[in-house]
Amino acid sequence: MTFTAGVPQPSGLGDRFSRLAGAVMASCLTVLWPSLCLAASAVALATYEGVINPVSAEYLHDAVAFAERNTVEALVIRLDTPGGLDTSMRLIIKDFTASTVPVVVYVSPSGGRAASAGVFLTMAAHVAAMAPGTNIGAAHPVAVGGGDMDRTMKEKVENDAAAYLKSIAEQRGRNAFWAEDAVRKSVSATEKEAAEKHIVDLVAADVTSLLDQIDGRSVAMGQATLTLHTKGAAVLEFPMGWRLDLLKAISDPNIALLLMTVGTIGILAELYNPGAILPGVVGAISLIMAFYSLQSLPINYAGVLLVLLGIVLFILEFTVTSYGILTLGGLAAMVLGGLMLVKTDAPFLQVSLSFLIPTIITVAGIVSAMTWLALKAKRQRPAMGTSRMVGDVAVARTDVHPRGQVLLHGEIWEAISEEPIRAGEQAEVKAVQGLTLTVAPRRPSI
Repeated sequence: MTFTAGVPQPSGLGDRFSRLAGAVMASCLTVLWPSLCLAASAVALATYEGVINPVSAEYLHDAVAFAERNTVEALVIRLDTPGGLDTSMRLIIKDFTASTVPVVVYVSPSGGRAASAGVFLTMAAHVAAMAPGTNIGAAHPVAVGGGDMDRTMKEKVENDAAAYLKSIAEQRGRNAFWAEDAVRKSVSATEKEAAEKHIVDLVAADVTSLLDQIDGRSVAMGQATLTLHTKGAAVLEFPMGWRLDLLKAISDPNIALLLMTVGTIGILAELYNPGAILPGVVGAISLIMAFYSLQSLPINYAGVLLVLLGIVLFILEFTVTSYGILTLGGLAAMVLGGLMLVKTDAPFLQVSLSFLIPTIITVAGIVSAMTWLALKAKRQRPAMGTSRMVGDVAVARTDVHPRGQVLLHGEIWEAISEEPIRAGEQAEVKAVQGLTLTVAPRRPSI
């Protein structure tokens, strides 16, 4: 055994064995190292389908943070959207731009689309891809602020959106001319046309194919360039979670209308019948959820007031003799309120007429039934208390003229009568004053 720099070195047979073991280990590492490297790499996968709104902005913000926290190779976002709110879209794009992890927007599944705000998100990604059978385009801004825009305002909004999308396309090296046409002329493209016109980078059948195709691609991350290593990478899914799923569901304008209606009915039912508790609790929760839903939509408050007015008119119909006029007014107010509730020309942000009409008819029926039952209960004789005894028949225990005692429901009461009543005769209760009954002889029916 010889020594070099204080380290024992093998010699002879041991030396040959050591070299052989070293060669075998080197061969194993040569074969296994690529697999070990691939197994060590991972990508994050977030899936969003629906309108771009504050919920989607929060979810995608959290997805970017998740990808950065886990130092993955890339964040893949499966996107299928008809568009949405400009403010939420810009927040998401800011997150994409500030991300330290490459963002890959993948328009998927087949039949999906990236329309309106979805075009901006797709073109803002570091890598843009589409699945077969998808489309992209129609990014012309609509009057999300409500109503028709005048010519000057329309030009301002259109020019702003066109410049913004064109700037994004130029920054990512994509087709800026098509981007401007998508805003000004609402043009659209299939996945094949998008790839040919360099609107997106590639077409992939699924996530696995997407990761294989982008492997080795270089992307610009600020001043630096990063090479992706995604082939065979592990996929870390980032689900939306039940809280955001719930908020996404109630952000639908149809659900907002339903929650506001249920909330108003519950509160009114509690006011008409204090102490019921359940209607008040359900109504309060529904109204709070409705307020959250409404704040994520471009709301016309005249529509909100008309819906509330319609419900109040339904209830007034049973306290005021209007011969059906109040009911007709309530139906008209709720229909107009539902149609005016959301201020936008975008159909995916409006209350559906096929949902509105059945809801109004159902609400009218429920309110009518509740009001009828409440009035019926109010007109019934009390089941308990002294007022319940008026009209009951007692038996004179002593002569009553003007005072005496009667037996009623097994109890002895003091009684007074203007007409004489002999002991053993029946007497009808006319009034109750404290512990004294005012009675009269019971006349036999003919």
